[in-house]
Amino acid sequence: MLDISFAKPELPEDGVLVLPLAEEAELPPRAAALDKALKGALKKALAAAEFTGKNSQQASLLAPGGYKKILALGTGKPDAFKPEALGGAIAAALPREAEVAVLAENPDDAAKIAFGARLRAYRFEKYRTTQKDDEKAKLARLVVHTPGPKAASAAYEILNAVAHGVEFTRDLVTEPANVLYPAEFAERAEGLKKLGLKVDVYGLKELEKLGFGTMLSVSQGSAREPRMVVLQWHGAGHEDDGKKGGRKLKEPLAFIGKGVTFDTGGISLKPAAGMEDMKWDMAGAGAVVGAMAALAGRKAKVDAVGLVGLVENMPSGSATRPGDVVKSYSGQTVEILNTDAEGRLVLADVLYYAYERFNPKYMVDLATLTGAIITGLGHEYAGLFANNDELAAKLIAAGESVEERLWRMPLAKPGESYDKELNSPIADVKNIGSRAGGSITAAQFLQRFVGGKPWAHLDIAGMAWGAKDGALTPKGATGFGVRLLDAFARGFEG
Repeated sequence: MLDISFAKPELPEDGVLVLPLAEEAELPPRAAALDKALKGALKKALAAAEFTGKNSQQASLLAPGGYKKILALGTGKPDAFKPEALGGAIAAALPREAEVAVLAENPDDAAKIAFGARLRAYRFEKYRTTQKDDEKAKLARLVVHTPGPKAASAAYEILNAVAHGVEFTRDLVTEPANVLYPAEFAERAEGLKKLGLKVDVYGLKELEKLGFGTMLSVSQGSAREPRMVVLQWHGAGHEDDGKKGGRKLKEPLAFIGKGVTFDTGGISLKPAAGMEDMKWDMAGAGAVVGAMAALAGRKAKVDAVGLVGLVENMPSGSATRPGDVVKSYSGQTVEILNTDAEGRLVLADVLYYAYERFNPKYMVDLATLTGAIITGLGHEYAGLFANNDELAAKLIAAGESVEERLWRMPLAKPGESYDKELNSPIADVKNIGSRAGGSITAAQFLQRFVGGKPWAHLDIAGMAWGAKDGALTPKGATGFGVRLLDAFARGFEG
């Protein structure tokens, strides 16, 4: 983890220094002072590199004065400056340097620069044993020089909790399925009790007793038993309800995550090519747990509950067959025509349980649910389906604020258009419609299990894993959804 510290707004005397410079602007005072001390070498280097300050433009000075390196980083137009992106660019540009210093104009920018660097510097190297020294990322410490370092440090403490949530999610999503299976995932979630979360874990017997028929239909082919984890954060300051267990949640925000720790497709077996990617079919559950860790870590003044259904979908003699009919926790019967449409079966029971037990203000589920959403939106937006316009607008705004963007997709009312495709001739509903509009009919299925509550479904299949580096995400698990849910929750804090 990147070590972050804040210092007085003075130029360091040596080491590696980053100078953020805006597009076509004069050198800021400290950079001008540095240029004077270097007898004009800074301006000469910028001119030689034709540096204009465009966003992400770079120019380096090697061994000027007592410095090892000075890196000028373009931040674009002054009114479009994004401090988090600057932090990410620093981590991306200088991964081999052990310690880096950067100049920031104010405490708020300083905290966000540190936050961006922390997110971009993430590495998962737990299982790598043969890396050469020149292949390893060495960036270990970032010192941000700014007016008001104490204020910057205080602002960063809040962002630090969010960064921890993102990193927790990325770790979960990256782990191989032989290490991270339902029981192990649940155990890691239980470790978040230290943040003040109330965490309850439900095993096979408890789920059978509850009547989680659709969720258990997915797990019954696996030797790994299922789990449901319920995490509660009591941050709104309500009075104790006098019952065992402490304060009472009052119309909490409910976040629900699909947690298929490995998805073979079951009897409807997936093709072999690319199946290894199905270790991250639990990214929705990972995002929910990470978001709850973020809320607890920063002591958010909001009531929230996170519920994740954890299963492994395997083919075996005990696996669910296409054509089987099962009874859900809601009482509705489901004809299972494709066992690879399993995530919606997990969510069906957990969604209805969240509705019935917690009476939430809003319900938001996250799931790597369909390949169809990737066909429609690529890897730029997650799909948003909602039965409530106000909720949809709040989620879209939250996503824009942290650049985890959502695109709203159509959702029919019960009994209309897309929804009719799910009518079964022998049960209340079937788990798939036609191939056309697959992500929409998947959302239509989920809508039948929310009890009419304001609800949104985020299909994050195209966003959970990155094939290339992003501004704040190295290649691999992105942690998509953690910052979005955290930003969404901020809108309800008193």
